[in-house]
Amino acid sequence: MELGETSRRRGDGNPKESSPFINNTDNDKGTLYDGKNMALFEEEMDSNPMVSSLLSNLANYTNLTQGVREHEEADEEEGAKKKAVTSPQMGTFIGVYLPCLQNILGVILFLRMTWIVGTAGILETFIIVAMCCTCTMLTAISMSAIATNGVVPAGGSYYMISRSLGPEFGGAVGLCFYLGTTFAGAMYILGTIEILLTYIVPNAAIFKAEDKEHEAEALLNNMRVYGTCCLALMSIVVFVGVKYVNKLALVFLACVVLSILAIYAGVIKTIFEPPDFPICLLGNRSLQNHNFDKCLKTEEIDNVTVTTQLWGLFCDGPSLNASCNDYFRDNEVTQVQGIPGLLSGVISENMWSAYGPSGMLVEKINFPSRPATNTSQDVYMPYVVNDIATFFTLLVGIYFPSVTGIMAGSNRSGDLRDAQKSIPIGTILAIATTTFIYLSCVVLFGACIDGTVLRDKFGDSVKGNLVIGTLSWPSPWVIVIGSFFSCCGAGLQSLTGAPRLLQAIARDGIVPFLEVFGHGKANGEPTWALLLTAAICETGILIASLDAVAPILSMFFLMCYLFVNLACALQTLLRTPNWRPRFKFYHWALSFLGMSLCLALMFISSWYYALVAMMIAGCIYKYIEYRGAEKEWGDGIRGLSLNAARYALMRLEEAPPHTKNWRPQVMVLLNVDSEMSVKHPRLLSFTTQLKAGKGLTIVGNVLEGTYLTKETEAKRAETNIKSAMSAEKTKGFCHVVVSSNLRDGFSYLIQSAGLGGMKHNTVLMAWPGTWKQSNDPQSWRNFIETIRETTAAHQALLVAKNVDSFPTNQDRLGEGTIDVWWIVHDGGMLMLLPFLLRQHKVWRKCKMRIFTVAQMDDNSIQMKKDLQTFLYHLRLDAEVEVVEMHDSDISAFTYEKTLVMEQRSQMLKQMQLSRTEREREIQSITDESRSSIRRKNQPGSSGSSTRRQSAQLEDNKADEAQLIHDRNTASHAAMNDKADAAPERVHMTWTKEKFFTERNRHRVEPNANMGVRDLFNMKPEWESLNQSNVRRMHTAVKLNEVVVNKSQGAHLVLLNMPGPPRNRGGDENYMEFLEVLLEGLNRVLLVRGGGREVITIYS
Repeated sequence: MELGETSRRRGDGNPKESSPFINNTDNDKGTLYDGKNMALFEEEMDSNPMVSSLLSNLANYTNLTQGVREHEEADEEEGAKKKAVTSPQMGTFIGVYLPCLQNILGVILFLRMTWIVGTAGILETFIIVAMCCTCTMLTAISMSAIATNGVVPAGGSYYMISRSLGPEFGGAVGLCFYLGTTFAGAMYILGTIEILLTYIVPNAAIFKAEDKEHEAEALLNNMRVYGTCCLALMSIVVFVGVKYVNKLALVFLACVVLSILAIYAGVIKTIFEPPDFPICLLGNRSLQNHNFDKCLKTEEIDNVTVTTQLWGLFCDGPSLNASCNDYFRDNEVTQVQGIPGLLSGVISENMWSAYGPSGMLVEKINFPSRPATNTSQDVYMPYVVNDIATFFTLLVGIYFPSVTGIMAGSNRSGDLRDAQKSIPIGTILAIATTTFIYLSCVVLFGACIDGTVLRDKFGDSVKGNLVIGTLSWPSPWVIVIGSFFSCCGAGLQSLTGAPRLLQAIARDGIVPFLEVFGHGKANGEPTWALLLTAAICETGILIASLDAVAPILSMFFLMCYLFVNLACALQTLLRTPNWRPRFKFYHWALSFLGMSLCLALMFISSWYYALVAMMIAGCIYKYIEYRGAEKEWGDGIRGLSLNAARYALMRLEEAPPHTKNWRPQVMVLLNVDSEMSVKHPRLLSFTTQLKAGKGLTIVGNVLEGTYLTKETEAKRAETNIKSAMSAEKTKGFCHVVVSSNLRDGFSYLIQSAGLGGMKHNTVLMAWPGTWKQSNDPQSWRNFIETIRETTAAHQALLVAKNVDSFPTNQDRLGEGTIDVWWIVHDGGMLMLLPFLLRQHKVWRKCKMRIFTVAQMDDNSIQMKKDLQTFLYHLRLDAEVEVVEMHDSDISAFTYEKTLVMEQRSQMLKQMQLSRTEREREIQSITDESRSSIRRKNQPGSSGSSTRRQSAQLEDNKADEAQLIHDRNTASHAAMNDKADAAPERVHMTWTKEKFFTERNRHRVEPNANMGVRDLFNMKPEWESLNQSNVRRMHTAVKLNEVVVNKSQGAHLVLLNMPGPPRNRGGDENYMEFLEVLLEGLNRVLLVRGGGREVITIYS
């Protein structure tokens, strides 16, 4: 828990730090630096305050209530001096014990407890009460541990759960708790109206049933009308003056206490003098004692036998020979005491359950009667019947709301003198007290009241009296009036607390669409939240049945308690460093037991309500996860994630993945511009389309320099890359490295990115499209070195050319093809990548085509059949085509390409030399050309000697190039000093005019006319070319012709990437080969395998 929560910005999950904490600059720094004793630390005092200053600020800290206490100070004009804040003075008894007692004891005790005891029997009711009270006791223990783990600003269970389990769970459970509190308000209002219309003024009913079978429907309609009016009245009271509700809380509590004392007094009185509440039985059936005054069929008046009012209810007329109901005719009427007393022994009759369907008659057990021959007319007779079907699980759901309310103390934590001491003691004592009251009431009700009266929900057999009221002393009206005001008060408090809870959730900003409910009146009263609460409460009132509403709110409260237990258990098991509760009497096993009991009670009460409540919580969870603001509350779920991640990483470390589990875990090498913005965001789009959110994605970037000087740029680059990843929906991690040079930085990333078994196996990068125009040869050298690094690390490599023309995530490519040119087998990457791309909606309509190249001695027809069979076993749908490439003479175009390439290579080397060295190097090139032509013109030379000399010349060139490379690498600092001597612009290709100029410069030399020829016309120059380069250029030109011919219109072309030369002297030529190979193609993905199989035909 953070003290800094009190200064939270609305909608911002990262709290501003309170004054006692680090990074606070509000203090008067002049007082901090005085003296010389702490001079060693004076530079750190900007961010780290002195301990004396910290303790001083902590002493002045107060955790005022947020959104719960009345905001009277806000009524003052802006700019006026605030009232002095008095420190909270409420103790355990007043601040925690009595509010919990008032919230726990309520409507169910007065209106349904006797009926539950009569229906379930003493034993099963005892089990129900024990289960529910054990659940709340275990939850209170967990809640006490959480509440004493640091300062808890007011906010109750929502604050505790959200800060312990994170914003997703906190928001979901907070809204469930809000809905539970709101439906509790509806239940209390329905209880209020039931007491009013059934026991206080029954004649006030608007809808009156003409016959008995419509009585239940009329009662529900009356509840709806009066309940809506009561809700409107209560909402107005809460809106106008909530402070009066708080002041009346003591009156409502007094009503509850007096009612319970009256019950115990009545029980004691039954020992000496049981109250006179006779009930009338016909046979063993209980009768509604409304429309008759004497429990007799006939009576003697002046020696004349006359029929009674009861006779008229069962017979056609008042005459003795009238046609009567068969059961009435065959059975006698008996009058027994409804409250026989504590010592009557009736407890043995009430020990067992008496469940039954709706409409079942309430009968006295073990009482003589003759069975009825015709029961079709019973529904019209004045019998007491079950209004609903009864069974054990239903009674659990109806009873559980009577044990809720344990959060009342934690909700008032801002008003307590010592919350960490008062909350555990007060809450646990209140639960112990109410548990004793409930358990004793179960036994006492069963021991004092007749079973038929207990099962009579509305007291019809005792002249419409409240059943629990018949037991009380001195009068039933004590309970009726007390329970009426108790329900009114509880309803008002629910309508007061629920909007503030919603306001707290809205102000946290974790549920965006609820932000409007964070606003209110000038003094902070949540007006909009009150309107929503009243609307939801009205839906509960329209249900109209207390027995139907109670299980609904049971679900929401049980879910809230479940997560309180889960939070405590998680924090205990994870041993979070901040988990240091002052309340020591807790254990993770108790929390898990409480959580299991909550879950069991949810499904016992109503499995379908439980599923609906869990679905609502799940939807809220996913919504907050998807749309909510990012929060960091130091919650336990983050700790659980870290532990789970560590465990999974340790498991992954054991062995490399099987071929069947292999998927590209991509490291994306991104470049940023001078403004630290991403250069190629389409590279991220392509990653998203390739990965579809699965596997690992690391987006890496390298900045040149030192971390001390580039820290700000690195953080800015990381922020921009994360923004681009979010915009392109790329799920992964960002890693920005600062290195002295780019080559080493990329090497570090390739070697060290990832953790344990979660390392990348594929590197994705963009083709350096401007490598020819770049004045810095290190750009393409870094590219080639990266290729070598990935090969050495046994990682696959993907190079995207023209990546800026790749489709975005919003594009939908129409009918087209993804063409795969399978030249060499690289483990199956070329087959796997199109399959993965086509899983994404951008590429879904594209078809896959596979081309392979056949040489002269290959059987192309058989190759096609074999390839089709291979693809069939791979379960890949693709068209297959075998392209035949015949041996042909090397064209003049190829020679020209090679010549220009080699000349350009020589020019690139000249850029690194001084003017003198450059002239000497050009002279040596000229001499080599002259000698090669002379050797070609000698008639006696054999082919073998020519080849030997050519090979020797190639080796000399390679050695010379390597020597130049090594010298340049060793003299990196000296090159910068000689930069002025280099020309400002170097032509990358040689033109005819440049050769004529060069020839004229060397005309003074002897035999110069034989030295430099016109390179565009003199074929002997071609003979001096490196034949290996000619062959490679020939391959690139011919393969490019075939690929362009077949795949120029494809949406994407995948092609094997040839490896760089082992001899670094040919790096410039390698780039030329690739450029020629890719010429004329729009979207190309060069693929280089990682040296292992990535696709298999086996299951």
